[in-house]
Amino acid sequence: MSILSTNKIRLNAKPKDKFEAIRMAGQLLVDAGHASTAYIDKMLEREQTLSTYMGNGLAIPHGTQDSKSLIISTGLSIVQIPDGVDFGEGELATLVIGIAAAGNEHLDILTNVAMICSEDENVEMIMKATTPEEMVSIFESGMES
Repeated sequence: MSILSTNKIRLNAKPKDKFEAIRMAGQLLVDAGHASTAYIDKMLEREQTLSTYMGNGLAIPHGTQDSKSLIISTGLSIVQIPDGVDFGEGELATLVIGIAAAGNEHLDILTNVAMICSEDENVEMIMKATTPEEMVSIFESGMES
């Protein structure tokens, strides 16, 4: 099972708040078999203690330290939010990337995603992506380099 696939991407989402955006990202991971449903609660719990907003329109919600047992396999989900959603203190997230990382892959994945999204042209392509396939190819080319 690949880390990112078209069934884990939601385009043009319109969550009412950051918690709904995190639920969307978490549900994609659960539906794809990467984590149990309880993992979504751990993602929400983490957000309440520490914002996962990274800047540049990017939020990377993930579970708490004690949620490892809820992860079945490593996966990424992407929720594209053209209108943005408030992640607190006026920070608008237009891209919410959910991570479920088995073992110690967590930091590598976070680093890869942050690197891809630190490039303005990548963010622009991601926000203009109109199909899940386009989104996967942007991330796959970024993960390989």
